[in-house]
Amino acid sequence: MNRSVKKLLTVGLVSTMTAGVIAGCADKEGKEKGAAAPAEAKTLRVTMALSEEEWAVMRSDVLPKFEKANNAKVEAIQVEAKDVVKKLEAMKLAGKAEIDLVAQDVNNTAALVSKGLVEDLSSYKARIPQEAIGKLVEAGEFEGKTYFMPYRPNVEINYYNENKFQQYGLQPPKTWDELLNVAKTLKEKEGIGRLALKIKLSGDVIEIVEFIRQAGGDPLVLNDEGTIKAFTFLQQLWPYLSEDTLKASFSATNGFLAKESVYYAPNWPFGVNVIVKDGGKKEIKAYSGYSGPKGAVKTLGGEVIGIPAGSPNKELAVKFMEYLMSKEVQELLISKLGWPSFRSDVYGVVEDWQKPYFDAAQEGLKVAQPLSNVPYWAEVNKAINGALSEVVMDKKDVKETLNKYAALIQKAKADYEKK
Repeated sequence: MNRSVKKLLTVGLVSTMTAGVIAGCADKEGKEKGAAAPAEAKTLRVTMALSEEEWAVMRSDVLPKFEKANNAKVEAIQVEAKDVVKKLEAMKLAGKAEIDLVAQDVNNTAALVSKGLVEDLSSYKARIPQEAIGKLVEAGEFEGKTYFMPYRPNVEINYYNENKFQQYGLQPPKTWDELLNVAKTLKEKEGIGRLALKIKLSGDVIEIVEFIRQAGGDPLVLNDEGTIKAFTFLQQLWPYLSEDTLKASFSATNGFLAKESVYYAPNWPFGVNVIVKDGGKKEIKAYSGYSGPKGAVKTLGGEVIGIPAGSPNKELAVKFMEYLMSKEVQELLISKLGWPSFRSDVYGVVEDWQKPYFDAAQEGLKVAQPLSNVPYWAEVNKAINGALSEVVMDKKDVKETLNKYAALIQKAKADYEKK
């Protein structure tokens, strides 16, 4: 090839490349000028009260899909149920709406409504799935209006060590008499109490209220015949209980069962994942629990979802509510966390090993009632703990003690009604 031909080819190639670059730049510039900038993602601020394991699933499996579908960023933070009212009150006082959605303990919602801290969601009630079962929907209603939507029902199931029960010829107790017999037998055989209840005599009174209601009593009255019967029984049962009863939180109880320091204890269903799935303790079984003189009653736990008054992202918050209530998310929460669901159409994803535990939870939910959702419940809670402490620890007279604490509840009620 001679020099002149080479020169022509070189010039042609350079010209072609240059033209391509110029055309590319022009095309890019045109696109940049003509294309609209992507919409800025909205931020949805949400509060929940979850364990580390639960947060891991929420952040990796639940939130991302909603964020992508709605061009949103969900800022989810840990706020305990007891602190939600204070936080929303402070926001209201400061005139700031910094939270768009709260997942709140179903037994701690009355104050949020009475103080005007959450939106009336009655116009959105139709968004609640028709498959909703149980009393979680009713628990979100006050004076005919809907303030909360169902999200996560919960009820304690009663765990027991099948190997130890078989060793001593015991069956899971179905009545108070059988419960007392199991507690007595285990203490006689082992020398120490091996049956625990989650009754710390401080904090929540979930199981104490179950005993009261199983005897036909009313925790808001406290000195009625049913409550007297329940406290008399607990005074009789107490000496045979494990000392771990006074330390029995959710996490601690899982440890007691896994390490076999107790052979029987009520706890939340999520304990199945910790004890059986992760811990390999397949001998730990569960059932729905025992009945009292007036039948079976469990305490409804779990969470409902609401929108703080004045939220600037109300419509996005409603979308997030619908997402949390969806079949897809509820199935995920069952399979990943072992949470019971308020939907009747999601239990097909339960694995075979999980089924007996979910059956126990479903049976429990059938007879579950929320705690009395009154604005002065904190005083009621304190009175119940105080009364039982005197009855079982100090061995005080049951009726006299209950009369004293019942008067405190009536005073709390009267003080509230004066406001």
